[in-house]
Amino acid sequence: MQAFEVMGTIDEKGQLILDRHLNIHTSRRVKVIVLVNSEDESEFDPDDTPVAEIKASLRRGLQQVKAGETRPISELWDRIDD
Repeated sequence: MQAFEVMGTIDEKGQLILDRHLNIHTSRRVKVIVLVNSEDESEFDPDDTPVAEIKASLRRGLQQVKAGETRPISELWDRIDD
């Protein structure tokens, strides 16, 4: 089973409208799970980090590793305990 994550809108008729096409080229039944924010739609969800921000963070991390700008894991644990 493949999984696709895409945002969408439920219209006034209760129909789901996806923000983008899924590029599935065959007709088949699918399972749909709908997650709705409880109260405030602008509520911050830490799992909704924009893809561009994630990619930028990974690029910075890779550059730091290549430049030797790393720390021993023991230092990281010390900082967590503080």
